[in-house]
Amino acid sequence: MVFTGAEITAWVGSFVWPLFRVGALVMAAPIFSAATVPVKIRAGLALVLTLAVAPLVPTPPPVDVFSLTSLSIVLQQILIGASLGFALQLVFAAIVTGGQVVAMQMGLGFASMIDPQNGMQVPVLSQFYLMMATLVFLSLNGHLILIDVVVGSFHTMPISANGFIPEDFWQLANWGSYVFGGAVSMAIPTIAALLIVNISFGVMNRAAPQLNIFGIGFPVMMLFGFVIVFVTLPSVVPQFSDLVGENVTMLRHLVTPR
Repeated sequence: MVFTGAEITAWVGSFVWPLFRVGALVMAAPIFSAATVPVKIRAGLALVLTLAVAPLVPTPPPVDVFSLTSLSIVLQQILIGASLGFALQLVFAAIVTGGQVVAMQMGLGFASMIDPQNGMQVPVLSQFYLMMATLVFLSLNGHLILIDVVVGSFHTMPISANGFIPEDFWQLANWGSYVFGGAVSMAIPTIAALLIVNISFGVMNRAAPQLNIFGIGFPVMMLFGFVIVFVTLPSVVPQFSDLVGENVTMLRHLVTPR
């Protein structure tokens, strides 16, 4: 069996180059890139998705496999896929940050556990918010929407040596600041309520210095914190859903050629 150079180039263009974009997305996107997911599973998922996507990919330009142009195409595909996954990762990082802020305010900053998704220690409250956000994301079919975005990106941003421009990276950076602003807004109700509790303890300490405020303040702050988290929990889900919706809109705009 003999393969010509044109046939090898066509095979590379129809499968291998989309594999780099899809593989970079799987390695960077939340849930798929969790430390608990073995690398073999992620690689297999990338291969399966690429096999499903390859027939839908527009015909790429004929480029020599061992040329500098081919290397540039590979780097662009990895950059596009990783950027899409990283942008969605920021939404989950915002949830973790909001949980960290709340945990520090209520005195649970020392209670940490390993985050199985990122492989690092985070407060238990952040882990609770992250698990809830993951379930909400899956219930919204966010993983399917993400796959739809990357499939659509092959039509709006076809495989070529040209990809993202500097304005796209600025847009991604601006989105990161906006997302973490959303994390602070998620934690503001709890911060305000616990601040009132702290002020109350300060007034008590001034009125009756003989009371051991530090002895009774810590468990009371934690108790009030759990109550406030329970009361504000229903508002976290719609906030996260709005962040995911805005993120998907931003991703679609990111892969739209300017």
